[in-house]
Amino acid sequence: MTSSSPAAVLWDMDGTIVDTEPYWMLAQEKLVASYGGTWTHEAAMTLVGSGLDRSARILQEFGVDMPADDIIQLLSTRVMEQISEHVPWRPGALELLTALHERGVPMALVTMSIDRMARHVSEQIPFAAFDTIVSADVVVESKPHPEAYLTAASELGVDIRDCVAIEDSVTGVTSAVASGATVIGVQHLLNLDDSGADQIWDTLAGRTPDDLAAALAEVRA
Repeated sequence: MTSSSPAAVLWDMDGTIVDTEPYWMLAQEKLVASYGGTWTHEAAMTLVGSGLDRSARILQEFGVDMPADDIIQLLSTRVMEQISEHVPWRPGALELLTALHERGVPMALVTMSIDRMARHVSEQIPFAAFDTIVSADVVVESKPHPEAYLTAASELGVDIRDCVAIEDSVTGVTSAVASGATVIGVQHLLNLDDSGADQIWDTLAGRTPDDLAAALAEVRA
Protein backbone atom coordinates (compact mmCIF):
# COMPACT_ATOMS: atom_id res chain seq x y z
CA MET A 1 0.00 0.00 0.00
CA THR A 2 1.41 3.37 -0.97
CA SER A 3 1.80 6.11 1.59
CA SER A 4 -0.75 8.23 -0.28
CA SER A 5 -3.46 5.60 -0.08
CA PRO A 6 -6.36 6.05 2.35
CA ALA A 7 -6.02 4.10 5.59
CA ALA A 8 -9.24 2.39 4.50
CA VAL A 9 -12.08 2.76 2.05
CA LEU A 10 -15.57 2.49 3.54
CA TRP A 11 -18.25 1.43 1.07
CA ASP A 12 -21.97 1.92 1.17
CA MET A 13 -23.75 -0.99 -0.52
CA ASP A 14 -27.25 -0.36 -1.91
CA GLY A 15 -27.01 2.06 -4.82
CA THR A 16 -23.21 2.33 -4.54
CA ILE A 17 -21.89 -1.18 -5.18
CA VAL A 18 -25.12 -2.76 -6.41
CA ASP A 19 -28.16 -1.06 -7.91
CA THR A 20 -30.61 -2.77 -5.60
CA GLU A 21 -32.95 0.18 -5.12
CA PRO A 22 -35.32 -1.07 -7.88
CA TYR A 23 -35.34 -4.46 -6.12
CA TRP A 24 -36.30 -2.83 -2.81
CA MET A 25 -38.99 -0.75 -4.49
CA LEU A 26 -40.54 -3.80 -6.15
CA ALA A 27 -40.52 -5.73 -2.88
CA GLN A 28 -42.12 -2.78 -1.07
CA GLU A 29 -44.77 -2.36 -3.76
CA LYS A 30 -45.74 -6.05 -3.66
CA LEU A 31 -45.90 -6.08 0.12
CA VAL A 32 -48.16 -3.01 0.33
CA ALA A 33 -50.36 -4.39 -2.47
CA SER A 34 -50.75 -7.68 -0.57
CA TYR A 35 -52.51 -5.67 2.15
CA GLY A 36 -54.71 -3.84 -0.36
CA GLY A 37 -52.70 -0.64 -0.38
CA THR A 38 -50.99 1.36 -3.10
CA TRP A 39 -47.26 2.09 -2.83
CA THR A 40 -46.03 5.24 -4.54
CA HIS A 41 -42.74 6.07 -6.23
CA GLU A 42 -42.57 9.22 -4.12
CA ALA A 43 -42.79 7.20 -0.90
CA ALA A 44 -40.18 4.75 -2.16
CA MET A 45 -37.77 7.58 -2.97
CA THR A 46 -38.01 8.96 0.57
CA LEU A 47 -36.58 5.66 1.83
CA VAL A 48 -33.45 5.63 -0.35
CA GLY A 49 -30.48 5.38 1.99
CA SER A 50 -32.64 5.05 5.10
CA GLY A 51 -32.39 2.43 7.78
CA LEU A 52 -34.78 -0.50 7.43
CA ASP A 53 -36.43 0.33 10.74
CA ARG A 54 -37.68 3.58 9.23
CA SER A 55 -38.74 1.76 6.05
CA ALA A 56 -40.79 -0.66 8.13
CA ARG A 57 -42.56 2.18 9.95
CA ILE A 58 -43.49 3.86 6.66
CA LEU A 59 -44.77 0.58 5.21
CA GLN A 60 -46.92 0.09 8.31
CA GLU A 61 -48.37 3.56 7.68
CA PHE A 62 -49.26 2.32 4.17
CA GLY A 63 -51.28 -0.52 5.70
CA VAL A 64 -48.80 -3.37 6.11
CA ASP A 65 -50.05 -5.11 9.26
CA MET A 66 -46.84 -6.89 10.27
CA PRO A 67 -44.27 -6.39 13.04
CA ALA A 68 -41.37 -4.22 11.91
CA ASP A 69 -38.78 -6.99 12.13
CA ASP A 70 -40.96 -9.32 10.06
CA ILE A 71 -41.21 -6.62 7.37
CA ILE A 72 -37.44 -6.18 7.38
CA GLN A 73 -36.77 -9.89 7.09
CA LEU A 74 -39.35 -10.41 4.34
CA LEU A 75 -38.16 -7.49 2.21
CA SER A 76 -34.53 -8.54 2.62
CA THR A 77 -35.30 -12.09 1.55
CA ARG A 78 -37.13 -10.87 -1.55
CA VAL A 79 -34.28 -8.56 -2.52
CA MET A 80 -31.73 -11.34 -1.96
CA GLU A 81 -33.76 -13.61 -4.24
CA GLN A 82 -33.57 -11.01 -6.99
CA ILE A 83 -29.83 -10.56 -6.46
CA SER A 84 -29.36 -14.33 -6.79
CA GLU A 85 -30.98 -14.13 -10.21
CA HIS A 86 -28.97 -11.10 -11.34
CA VAL A 87 -26.33 -9.00 -9.54
CA PRO A 88 -26.93 -5.38 -10.63
CA TRP A 89 -23.39 -4.00 -10.28
CA ARG A 90 -23.10 -0.22 -10.37
CA PRO A 91 -20.75 1.04 -13.12
CA GLY A 92 -17.11 0.86 -12.05
CA ALA A 93 -17.79 -0.50 -8.56
CA LEU A 94 -16.43 -4.01 -9.05
CA GLU A 95 -13.40 -2.66 -10.91
CA LEU A 96 -12.56 -0.18 -8.13
CA LEU A 97 -13.08 -2.84 -5.46
CA THR A 98 -10.68 -5.08 -7.36
CA ALA A 99 -8.04 -2.38 -7.76
CA LEU A 100 -8.16 -1.46 -4.06
CA HIS A 101 -7.95 -5.12 -3.08
CA GLU A 102 -4.93 -5.63 -5.31
CA ARG A 103 -3.26 -2.60 -3.74
CA GLY A 104 -3.91 -3.95 -0.25
CA VAL A 105 -6.12 -1.11 0.96
CA PRO A 106 -8.37 -2.25 3.84
CA MET A 107 -12.08 -1.98 3.05
CA ALA A 108 -15.31 -2.09 5.03
CA LEU A 109 -18.90 -2.49 3.95
CA VAL A 110 -21.09 0.02 5.81
CA THR A 111 -24.74 -0.62 5.09
CA MET A 112 -28.14 -0.23 6.67
CA SER A 113 -29.20 -3.54 5.15
CA ILE A 114 -29.24 -6.48 7.55
CA ASP A 115 -26.17 -8.65 7.99
CA ARG A 116 -27.35 -11.69 6.02
CA MET A 117 -28.11 -9.53 3.00
CA ALA A 118 -24.81 -7.65 3.26
CA ARG A 119 -22.96 -10.97 3.31
CA HIS A 120 -25.04 -12.27 0.42
CA VAL A 121 -23.95 -9.30 -1.71
CA SER A 122 -20.31 -9.50 -0.56
CA GLU A 123 -20.25 -13.18 -1.54
CA GLN A 124 -21.04 -12.19 -5.12
CA ILE A 125 -17.67 -10.42 -5.30
CA PRO A 126 -15.05 -12.89 -6.63
CA PHE A 127 -12.64 -12.26 -3.72
CA ALA A 128 -12.83 -11.42 -0.02
CA ALA A 129 -13.25 -7.67 -0.46
CA PHE A 130 -14.14 -6.54 3.04
CA ASP A 131 -12.16 -6.72 6.24
CA THR A 132 -15.32 -5.96 8.21
CA ILE A 133 -19.03 -5.53 7.59
CA VAL A 134 -21.06 -3.03 9.61
CA SER A 135 -24.76 -3.64 9.02
CA ALA A 136 -28.05 -2.49 10.50
CA ASP A 137 -27.90 -5.36 13.01
CA VAL A 138 -24.85 -4.04 14.84
CA VAL A 139 -25.58 -0.33 15.27
CA VAL A 140 -27.92 1.49 17.62
CA GLU A 141 -28.33 4.51 15.36
CA SER A 142 -28.95 4.16 11.62
CA LYS A 143 -27.60 6.54 8.98
CA PRO A 144 -27.65 9.60 8.90
CA HIS A 145 -26.09 9.14 12.36
CA PRO A 146 -22.29 8.57 12.02
CA GLU A 147 -22.21 5.48 14.27
CA ALA A 148 -21.89 2.96 11.42
CA TYR A 149 -18.86 4.69 9.87
CA LEU A 150 -17.19 5.27 13.22
CA THR A 151 -17.73 1.60 14.06
CA ALA A 152 -16.14 0.51 10.78
CA ALA A 153 -13.03 2.63 11.36
CA SER A 154 -12.76 1.35 14.92
CA GLU A 155 -13.02 -2.28 13.82
CA LEU A 156 -10.34 -1.70 11.17
CA GLY A 157 -8.10 0.03 13.71
CA VAL A 158 -7.75 3.21 11.63
CA ASP A 159 -8.42 6.90 12.14
CA ILE A 160 -11.68 7.83 10.44
CA ARG A 161 -10.04 11.07 9.26
CA ASP A 162 -7.67 9.00 7.13
CA CYS A 163 -10.52 7.09 5.46
CA VAL A 164 -12.54 7.67 2.31
CA ALA A 165 -16.24 6.80 2.30
CA ILE A 166 -18.22 6.23 -0.89
CA GLU A 167 -21.96 6.91 -0.82
CA ASP A 168 -24.87 7.49 -3.21
CA SER A 169 -27.60 8.95 -0.96
CA VAL A 170 -28.01 12.17 0.99
CA THR A 171 -28.66 10.14 4.13
CA GLY A 172 -25.48 8.15 3.64
CA VAL A 173 -23.37 11.18 2.78
CA THR A 174 -24.64 12.94 5.91
CA SER A 175 -23.61 9.94 8.01
CA ALA A 176 -20.15 9.71 6.49
CA VAL A 177 -19.48 13.47 6.68
CA ALA A 178 -20.49 13.52 10.34
CA SER A 179 -18.05 10.71 11.06
CA GLY A 180 -15.09 12.77 9.83
CA ALA A 181 -14.25 10.70 6.75
CA THR A 182 -13.50 12.19 3.36
CA VAL A 183 -16.69 11.54 1.41
CA ILE A 184 -17.17 10.78 -2.27
CA GLY A 185 -20.78 11.14 -3.35
CA VAL A 186 -21.64 9.16 -6.49
CA GLN A 187 -24.68 10.47 -8.34
CA HIS A 188 -27.43 7.92 -8.78
CA LEU A 189 -31.14 8.27 -7.92
CA LEU A 190 -30.75 11.38 -5.78
CA ASN A 191 -29.06 14.68 -6.55
CA LEU A 192 -26.07 15.06 -4.23
CA ASP A 193 -25.05 18.60 -5.22
CA ASP A 194 -26.02 20.04 -1.82
CA SER A 195 -25.35 16.90 0.22
CA GLY A 196 -22.11 18.08 1.82
CA ALA A 197 -19.94 15.45 0.11
CA ASP A 198 -16.30 16.50 -0.31
CA GLN A 199 -16.38 15.46 -3.96
CA ILE A 200 -19.24 14.43 -6.22
CA TRP A 201 -18.59 12.01 -9.06
CA ASP A 202 -21.01 11.16 -11.83
CA THR A 203 -19.84 7.54 -11.79
CA LEU A 204 -17.19 5.19 -10.43
CA ALA A 205 -16.46 3.98 -13.96
CA GLY A 206 -12.82 4.70 -14.79
CA ARG A 207 -11.99 5.74 -11.23
CA THR A 208 -8.87 4.34 -9.55
CA PRO A 209 -7.34 4.09 -6.06
CA ASP A 210 -5.22 7.09 -6.99
CA ASP A 211 -8.38 9.17 -7.46
CA LEU A 212 -9.45 8.29 -3.93
CA ALA A 213 -5.99 9.14 -2.60
CA ALA A 214 -6.10 12.48 -4.41
CA ALA A 215 -9.51 13.27 -2.92
CA LEU A 216 -8.24 12.52 0.57
CA ALA A 217 -5.11 14.62 0.03
CA GLU A 218 -7.18 17.54 -1.23
CA VAL A 219 -9.47 17.50 1.78
CA ARG A 220 -6.61 17.13 4.24
CA ALA A 221 -4.42 19.78 2.61
